[in-house]
Amino acid sequence: MTRIRRPALWLPGLALAAALVPLPAAAQDIAPVGDPIEVALTTGPLTPEEVLRSSALTFPSILEAFEREAAARADQLGADGAFDLMLKGEYYDRLTGYYSGGYGKVEARQPLRPYGAEVFGSYRVSNGDFPTYENYNYTNNLGEVKVGALFSLLRNRDIDSRRFAIEDTRLAASQAKLDVMLVQLNVQHEALRAYWRWVAAGQEIHVFEELLEIAEARQVGLAREVGEGARARISLTENEQNLLRRRTLLEQARRDFQTASNSLGYYLRGADGQMVIPTREMLPDLARMKPVTAPEALVATPVSEVIQSRPELQTFKIALERATNKVALRQNDLKPSLNASVELSRDFGQIGPGGPGFDSTDTVVGLTFSVPLQRRTAQGAVQRAEAELRETELRQRRIADQISTDVSNILANLGAAIKLANLADAEVKQANQMVAAERTRFRLGAGEFFLVNAREETAANAQIGAIRAQLAGRLAEASYNAATMNLKALGLE
Repeated sequence: MTRIRRPALWLPGLALAAALVPLPAAAQDIAPVGDPIEVALTTGPLTPEEVLRSSALTFPSILEAFEREAAARADQLGADGAFDLMLKGEYYDRLTGYYSGGYGKVEARQPLRPYGAEVFGSYRVSNGDFPTYENYNYTNNLGEVKVGALFSLLRNRDIDSRRFAIEDTRLAASQAKLDVMLVQLNVQHEALRAYWRWVAAGQEIHVFEELLEIAEARQVGLAREVGEGARARISLTENEQNLLRRRTLLEQARRDFQTASNSLGYYLRGADGQMVIPTREMLPDLARMKPVTAPEALVATPVSEVIQSRPELQTFKIALERATNKVALRQNDLKPSLNASVELSRDFGQIGPGGPGFDSTDTVVGLTFSVPLQRRTAQGAVQRAEAELRETELRQRRIADQISTDVSNILANLGAAIKLANLADAEVKQANQMVAAERTRFRLGAGEFFLVNAREETAANAQIGAIRAQLAGRLAEASYNAATMNLKALGLE
């Protein structure tokens, strides 16, 4: 028994595909993160639940999606840093010369989100004499304390590049989380498809093995009869020809099973992340497995409601919000800049060399204004952002319609697959009855050897048809569960 230990995850994505179309061998990467969870891969019958659990916890694409989400969260943290408290120190002194003035200063600045504001406070103390053109450097003996604030009244009042980045990285992190869900849905969907193809390939081998065993047993009896002169040697030659054909069919079935095993092993992995190729001994007993769910039971919840929660559509909603924010940012660039400032300063202690003019409480307000006369760069950016917004809206509508159409097709395929499976089972029963009757006639000398072989191969073909009809139903059910985000059925709950 191999133990898989991996962080627990919670869920993602899928490629909607018509269930009756043969499953492509292509696979997608994925794996999960979270609290440690143990998964056991047994050497006994392999169940779909074990496959889903293994792929959910170990598949590289899922782990990659979680790392992308972590990176997006890191970007969000970095954007928040634009509003970090800033501390600044400054020291100025004269080592030689006629004047001896110098000072030290420490200042803290805190950006604020409303009105693009910034508040600050500083402390400065000086000593010595300054030339008249540096007169503003004087303080009283205990220094000067200053507090103030800056405000944006037009451009950058409601949005600027810093606030845009914070909101945009927050939305990007939400998109990354949805991408994890989408990837998980896709991987679990493909893992289920690979599992059922592997099971079907194993069943087909059994059919062709039985067909070959019948021909081999008949060869022994024919050889005895030919040796006794009871049957013409041509019968033995004809059966040898059937043996070769049936051995060819069996080898082809074994090849298909090995291919299906390799495809399933892409999703079935051990604790070290290495692929585990399943063997025939791990094939399950289908008689003990849950049958394919009828379409009537699947559509208990309106499909339209389920589709709205699809990660792709949720991602588009976030994309529209990001695009809207981008338009607002570009429109902000069109506005003129009008900034206001207010400062309050006070010196303390004994009056310094600067004189009594520095021994007061000063309140200062200010305004600055600027506007570009030509704003073509900003106008071009606005038009581009608006075009991208409209493009996203149209893409969202197209994807929603595509998902709805795919789900309807999956339901149609599932209903047809169940009916075809029932018909195939009936055909198998009739073919087996014909085989039994023809064998009886042959033993009694009323039948032909050619007809016996033809009946046996028709029965085998009917069994293969029944297996593939069941496979089509399983694939359709897996596609529907992925499309409607049935997390429990996909092993993501």
